[in-house]
Amino acid sequence: MADRIAVVGSNMVDLITYVERMPNRGETIEAPDFALGFGGKGANQAVAAARLGARVSMVTCVGDDLFGPRTRQNLADNGIDVSHVRSVDAAPSGTAPIFVEPDGENAILIVKGANAYLSPDDIDHAAETLKACDVILLQLEVPLETVYHAVAFGARHGVQTILNPAPANPDIDLSRLYGLDWFCPNESELALLSGMPTNSDEAVLAAARSLIGRGIRNVIVTLGGRGARLITADTAVQIAPVQVDPLDTTGAGDAFIGSFSRFLSGGSTPTQALERASRYAAHAITGRGTQSSYADLAGFEAFCAALENR
Repeated sequence: MADRIAVVGSNMVDLITYVERMPNRGETIEAPDFALGFGGKGANQAVAAARLGARVSMVTCVGDDLFGPRTRQNLADNGIDVSHVRSVDAAPSGTAPIFVEPDGENAILIVKGANAYLSPDDIDHAAETLKACDVILLQLEVPLETVYHAVAFGARHGVQTILNPAPANPDIDLSRLYGLDWFCPNESELALLSGMPTNSDEAVLAAARSLIGRGIRNVIVTLGGRGARLITADTAVQIAPVQVDPLDTTGAGDAFIGSFSRFLSGGSTPTQALERASRYAAHAITGRGTQSSYADLAGFEAFCAALENR
């Protein structure tokens, strides 16, 4: 039976504009292309895991607008259990205007909309589903109290928890993440949340270890073009980057985290899971959009075979 993952998190409708350059303040310029897609960190990570063969359940809120039913249908079309997707009366769906430059780099705004209504009660209502999962996957596009409640739920019921602390929230209470299994920030998020510099490999290690000293079990730091690092209380493993020509880096971090959760829950060692996740994220940035760039298992295996032969 496939591994089971619950994603407690956000969904967004992505409004993607491809630009030659970002406009200056007060300036209007023409953009060459536009696309509308489905996103949100939670939904992105859920789709990545589901396309790789995991049995995924989504605990999230959608708006009472034209995007709500379409978001729910998109999750279902990707094989995700939507029995715990709640519609919030009189609330808009979450949206994310995204601006992508020619080199693939992007700038993103998010409007939480209905995501701001995801509550601890939603977790309690999904309790039986969550208890049956191998992993509960979380992000910070939903209220902090909901994140804390999910971490405590996982610890209480022996379900591994993974938190991708993005977008970074300086108000997060790290003491309420005690017992979290996997904390997955990038360098800037690690610096903000640890209160320590991350301007060298040694500084990254020290900042991550400071979080481990506060009750978080493992830290995975994504380092952009330098790959990633897995840090525990007594080990540090460097995960090499995969070199590709990027077309659009939107959603690459979500591809990494979502695929890591699938490989980890599927029985890979943490290092193996991270190495495969690095490849999955590399494949994602060779296509446009967020979920639209995520490969299924067959496509991912073909990409890995091509890497071996180049």
